Amino acid sequence: MRRLTAVLGLLTVSLMVAGCSSALPTNTGDNNATGSATLTIGIADDLPGVSLKTAAGYAGFDIDTANYVAGRLGVPTKNITWQRIDQDERVSALTGGKVDLVVSTFSITPERQKEIDFAGPYFVAHQDLLIRRNDDTITGPETLDGKKVCAAAGTTSIDYLTAHYRGKITVVKVPSWSECVRDLAAGTVDAVSTDDLILAGFAAVPEYKGVLRVIGKGFTDEQYGIGLKKGDNRVDAVRSALKEYISSGAWKKSLDANIAPSGYAIPAPPTVK
Repeated sequence: MRRLTAVLGLLTVSLMVAGCSSALPTNTGDNNATGSATLTIGIADDLPGVSLKTAAGYAGFDIDTANYVAGRLGVPTKNITWQRIDQDERVSALTGGKVDLVVSTFSITPERQKEIDFAGPYFVAHQDLLIRRNDDTITGPETLDGKKVCAAAGTTSIDYLTAHYRGKITVVKVPSWSECVRDLAAGTVDAVSTDDLILAGFAAVPEYKGVLRVIGKGFTDEQYGIGLKKGDNRVDAVRSALKEYISSGAWKKSLDANIAPSGYAIPAPPTVK
């Protein structure tokens, strides 16, 4: 039943976004690679502006990032297999060989680095709160006592909430962010907590615009990296590709097309380590 609910939630978000062309995420172009090399890339497919499956295919900032890196690895866009994975499957998808790369708002953490390798960061987001627009009882994380807060299982957002607010809030874990946001709009949870980049995309969806709002008080730094299997010899090439992605202007082009329309202030690019 939980899986069916998640699927229905994803369908709802996809239909809402499709109802307004101005909210559609943008694919900023194919890469210029040629040849027969292939890659399987793990992604989310329910994050407006970031990584969303639409009638025209996959689009958004993470998709552009993955596509650019694939091109620098010699893999044409047409040879990429996009593999949807849940947030809590990102590490296991790499260690189990299900995917070659994970590009899915994947925060670099010491715990994850024990199991997989990362290249990045290519973006720094901040954990924040999405609430109903007319709710004046939540003004920041310090006012969450007694509230139900939703987050996707297997994320750093869950880790932060349980580490800092255990016993003060009820943490509701679900497979996907789209399910969290739908539950918030329906009134079954009081807030959704994840990265501000993700929350801004949902707040800009036509169905939620004027209904939900981001608090705008980020309380963590989330450094997004591209995940690879431990020991993968492509990590240096991916790191170099990300540096070029930023320096070439393609990074800003994608953010301006996919994220800026939500009102999110595009930050300066991070330094790839």
